Order: sequence, then structure tokens, then C-alpha cells
Amino acid sequence: MPLAKGIAVSSSVYHIPTSYMRGIGVVTNTTPTSAYRSAGRPEIMLFLERMVDIACRRHGFDRLELRQRNLVPPNAMPYRNPLGLVYDSGDYPASLRRAAELADWAGFEARRAEARQRGRYRGIGIANSIELNTGAPRERAEMTIDPSGIVELVLGTMSAGQGHQTSFAQIVSEWLGVEPEQVSLITGDTDRVQAGGGSASARSMRLGAWVTAKAADEVVEKGRRVAAATLEVAEEDIEFSRQRFVVKGTDRSVGIFEAAAAALENHLPADLRGPLIGISDQVMSLPSFAYNCAVCEVEVDPETGVVDIVRYTSIDDCGRAVNPMLIHGQSHGGIAQGIGQALWEECSYDRDTAQLLSGSLMDYALPRADSLPLFQTEISEVPSTTNPLWMRGGSEGGITPGLAVVTNAIVDALSEFGIEHIELPATPERIWNAIRISRSEGH
Repeated sequence: MPLAKGIAVSSSVYHIPTSYMRGIGVVTNTTPTSAYRSAGRPEIMLFLERMVDIACRRHGFDRLELRQRNLVPPNAMPYRNPLGLVYDSGDYPASLRRAAELADWAGFEARRAEARQRGRYRGIGIANSIELNTGAPRERAEMTIDPSGIVELVLGTMSAGQGHQTSFAQIVSEWLGVEPEQVSLITGDTDRVQAGGGSASARSMRLGAWVTAKAADEVVEKGRRVAAATLEVAEEDIEFSRQRFVVKGTDRSVGIFEAAAAALENHLPADLRGPLIGISDQVMSLPSFAYNCAVCEVEVDPETGVVDIVRYTSIDDCGRAVNPMLIHGQSHGGIAQGIGQALWEECSYDRDTAQLLSGSLMDYALPRADSLPLFQTEISEVPSTTNPLWMRGGSEGGITPGLAVVTNAIVDALSEFGIEHIELPATPERIWNAIRISRSEGH
């Protein structure tokens, strides 16, 4: 999966007319990364964004300008990349401009000079990225209106910490007008869930919200017929708004929970009797392409090689955002993962025995809150044209440019030493050695 998905978006958000990629899979006894957020894409974005920065260094291009000149413009959407994928929509130039503005790119040189007075080397990096959101294409929602005042939603995707209980309750609230606390979400119960594709590849809200909305539409349609029979009017005279079925032009109405209770009684026609339920089982094969632009600032201690992340800015486009706070939280988690992979996380093996030497958290370094700055994150909401509710994935963007933007910032800080690249993880030992070698060569 990392190999295939990474190759597919290897041109990222840039207009690269021609591309040829060959992937080679190698069987190994070392630890895989396929379960990691954004599987394969962070590494591909690292390669591409490093090449852009190296081109700028060697040939005198401005790092922002070269990227801006080569981004796919909004009027080229939908855009077919050189490997055949069709990007749905996006405004990549606007995302880059906003990231640079929010990060105060223009004021960086003053911050670099101040750091040098303290004996630190400060660097700034920027990176763009794109995400291929696919996942299992089938999703199913079953919605039941309980006369007691509860809307039960049975859904085939499960939360892995994304806040589904909150966000799907918001969707139901939006469609039916009920309060979010009236929604009961049921997932993972194999006695109840008949189909679904889980939460991989940022698919939960993209697909789950759509089938939830369609199930709600079915509930409203059946409820309208029940209300018409209850109020003894024509069905076309009934309109629905904020959990009530109202006879047009009158003050006569029936609430959605009252309609659910009426449907369980025997006085209605036989085809209207039974629980007020809406079911939607859909297949959506079209992917969406979330994108991100990040700016990172670091300070390097030349005597120890220690890197401090001092500023981090991220613009995440997920199409329509249902709950911005949840999106920001997921973005923060992804950023932390990206920084961790770039600076500290390493599976180390004994070369003679192949024994894993970093097999516990005593030896494997993870990012911690006191090692990270407060992130500046914003959400862009360019509607996705391949999703009925305009949504793209919003859970993987934080990590996707993470390796590239951190590395670009470190190399910028080390540019005074003539260092053009640093391998990851950029541990203090690796950076200290690079500086030592550079100094011995006269830089």
C-alpha cells in the first residue's frame, strides 16, 4: 500500500507533464510502515520537496516563487496528473500564499539573525503535499427514529479517535433538526452492522456522512407520508423543517418522534406501519484529493546537533469541514507524527544478529508535548467535486508534508556549513557529524 499510493501521487500538486515510476517491493524482516498514517505519501513528498529545494539552492531560485510557478492552477481542475489520477478540485496557490503569510515568511531573516546572536542556526522550510483518499468504497447507514426521543444511527465505519460520536451527531442534527445529544451512534456491533468499510484512508466522514444524509432523507420521506395520514391531508401539503412535519400555510404539525410513534399504531395504512427507519447502502468509487501546505522553523545547536522545532504552520484543505475543532485536533496529531518520524523515531537493528534494538519505549524516541511548539493550523474549504457533500479526507494532511518541511528547515539552518541534505531521522548525532565533517572541509 505505501508503495502504490505513494507512486500514484508522486507529482504532488505540481504540473509535471511527464512521469515514469517503477516500484520495487522487497521482502524483509524489518518493521513495515503500512499501518502508519498516510502510508507511503510522506516519503514521496519528502523526495519531491527536497529535490525542489536542492534545485533552488544550486540554481538560485526563490523557494516560494519556484513552487508558486509550478503549482497546478485552480482553473485546470479537474486535473489529470502524469500517472493518470484525476484531482477533483483545489486552490493550491492560495494555500501556499496563506501558509507563507501566516508563518511570517517575509520576517524570517530577522529571526535568523537574532538566533545567530545566541549561537543558534535558524532555518525555515516549506512543503506542499497531496493525499489520495480512497478506502473501501461501500458504506451503509441505518437510521431509526425512536418515539422516546432518540435517533439511532447504525454505521459501518468505526472511530479510531476521530470523534465520530460528535461529528456524525452533527450530520444527523443538520438533516433532521434534532439536538446532537439525541443521536445514538452504534458501530462495531456485528449483530447490528451489516456492511461497512472501516475508517482507513480518511473515508469515514466522506462516505459515512453521505449515507447518513441519504438515510435521513428516507426517514423524512416516510415520515412525511405518516404525517399526512395522521393529519388527514395530502402528502404534497406536508413540508419538513427542524424535526417537524408542518401542513403548509397552517400551524398544524407533527413532530418526527410523534410520527414515529404513530407509525407503530394500527390505524395507519399497512404500508406505513412499522418503525420509522431509513437505510442507505451506497458504493462510492471516486477518490478525493486532500492537500496541505506547511511551513516549519527550526533552531540547531551546532555544538550538540540538537534540533528545536520553534514554529510550525499548516494549511489543510479537507473540502467541507463538519467540525473544525476535530479537524484541527487530527491535524495536530499528524504534525506530531511527522516531526517524530523526521527527528527521533528509528527502528534500529543489530547488523550481525538482526535483533531489534529499539523494541520498547525506553529505546524508541517518540514526540512529546514539551518537544513541540504550539501549532498554527488553518482549514481551507474548497469543495470537492467528487463528493455529494463536498468533503475530502481530513485526518492525514498533518503528517504528509511533515518529513519534507522539517528536513527543508534543518537544511536551511545548516546551509552556512555547506550542507545540502540530511538523512532521516535527523538525530543530534547525525547533525553533529555533518557539521563536524563540514568544518573539517573548511566550510
